[in-house]
Amino acid sequence: MAMIAFLRGKVAESYPQRLVLDVNGVGYEVFVPISTFDKLNPYEGKEVTLKTYFHIRENIQVLYGFSTDAERDVFRLLIDRVSGIGPATAIAILGSLSVEQFKQAVVSGDVGVIARAKGVGKKTAERIVLELKDKVGVAQTWESQARGVTSQIAGDAEMAMVALGYKQVDARKAVDLCLKNNPDLSLEELLRAALRCMK
Repeated sequence: MAMIAFLRGKVAESYPQRLVLDVNGVGYEVFVPISTFDKLNPYEGKEVTLKTYFHIRENIQVLYGFSTDAERDVFRLLIDRVSGIGPATAIAILGSLSVEQFKQAVVSGDVGVIARAKGVGKKTAERIVLELKDKVGVAQTWESQARGVTSQIAGDAEMAMVALGYKQVDARKAVDLCLKNNPDLSLEELLRAALRCMK
């Protein structure tokens, strides 16, 4: 399966949740959360870079774009690890809450904050908290980051690996091992090294 990791190009069309990006003469339609739209201020002709996720299901192929890796990682977590959450709901959550607000809501079990996102009711919000906190266990890492026990880079690398489908316990071991060998790695270097450890 081909993966489009990012796009850099000029904005050809700009709507609050949809952009058309001209990348060397090819127009890519990319759906974005409101938060990404607001951060980029993508007026026509402006050059922007989007972190992307190519969603393929049966007869549907959709490209989603985000201003940061963290937004894309939360999107992946939601659609891959929480039952019943599709891309539209994940985009709505990211449009209503910042990544930090979402993490804090999951860590503290604040269902009400998540339920305020468009199209997300109380039951769905409860399922998100339950599945991310208890089944996947990501809340533990987010809490450790907030308390300074786990570094931001280590936690972000771990979450990126979980979003890619690795078990959290395996991701944590790989990240810890790589940091033990070289504590000065950047996030990208750490992620690459940890992924090599998983092979």
